[in-house]
Amino acid sequence: MRAIVGLFAAAAIAAGAACSDSTGGDSSGGGCRGAGGGAAGAVEVGNILFRSSRNGSCNPAVDTIPAGGTVTWTWTGTGSVSHSVRSQGTPSFTSSVIQAGNGITYMVQFNTPGTYRYDCAVHGSAMTGRVVVQ
Repeated sequence: MRAIVGLFAAAAIAAGAACSDSTGGDSSGGGCRGAGGGAAGAVEVGNILFRSSRNGSCNPAVDTIPAGGTVTWTWTGTGSVSHSVRSQGTPSFTSSVIQAGNGITYMVQFNTPGTYRYDCAVHGSAMTGRVVVQ
């Protein structure tokens, strides 16, 4: 019995290690692997994750944009699960409403340099991100 428990523990540790990304986020929300390479300021809202299209980072999704740049969050593969983009702390931005459905987008233009943190009002710390405006 101990050997079986030990085997499960080792598998769980290995799976956890395989799910972390280079920015320190993890994919416990599922599917957080991605090569990135997309446009800066494009963020996927998935179940239960925010993923940067630029660098593939998620939970937290991290994007760096120039002052005056725009971030677009797009609900992808969320089905009927509700999500939002909720500004956290200072500096802040206008949060989205809670909504469900694929293809929904929410855009914010960031004019002032700073680090803007956000999460999902439904899932809290399980879905996080930040926008660095330079």
